[in-house]
Amino acid sequence: MFLEIPDLLTPSEVERLRALGNVLKFVDGRVSNPHSTIKNNLQLDYADPGYKESAQMMHQALLRSEEMRNFAFPKMVAPPLLTKYQPGMNYGAHSDAAFLPIGNRPLRSDMSCTIFLNEPETYDGGELSVKLGTREIDFKLKPGGAIVYPSTTIHQVKPVTRGERLCGITFMESMIVDQTCRELLWQLNEVKALESDKMDWENRTRLSYVSESLYRLWGDAG
Repeated sequence: MFLEIPDLLTPSEVERLRALGNVLKFVDGRVSNPHSTIKNNLQLDYADPGYKESAQMMHQALLRSEEMRNFAFPKMVAPPLLTKYQPGMNYGAHSDAAFLPIGNRPLRSDMSCTIFLNEPETYDGGELSVKLGTREIDFKLKPGGAIVYPSTTIHQVKPVTRGERLCGITFMESMIVDQTCRELLWQLNEVKALESDKMDWENRTRLSYVSESLYRLWGDAG
């Protein structure tokens, strides 16, 4: 399942991140995956003094998003990273690494997230294309929009042929390890949020009991 958040960032946050994208130092994206033959992009240099500001801004936006929290059940969120794609650049079909070296222990990548920063009409190509069965679903959102999707999916960034694609990317470890369980609990909680006001108190309590019991059964908050 995918979650599209059209307004993850405020207009002022988008403006600031764009400004940072214009002045900060970007390096070959293969620095984080040197053996890749399909990765052809630029990523913000971790050593640049502005990296921390950009990462914190996107990280805070993700954590304040109720939609994201309800969908992903995040336990850890990797510091987001700005990436650039200029004409001729792309990232071929791949699935994301299972574990990422973040902080004191590796982060298990359950969910991936792309945050769009440029107006779609300012660049051609650059769609995030996620494979779903025999079809591919393309995403090219307006500035400040984000898409959250399972890290296990095969996906790619299609070649940019005009303009520049500036995005933020990050990865999340969920408290609900199993993807199917995570989706079922999200669906159940959505129904509870939408319909509980129409129920009598006893049924609302029973529904909450089921939801919290499954959360306790499937969840890993450690």
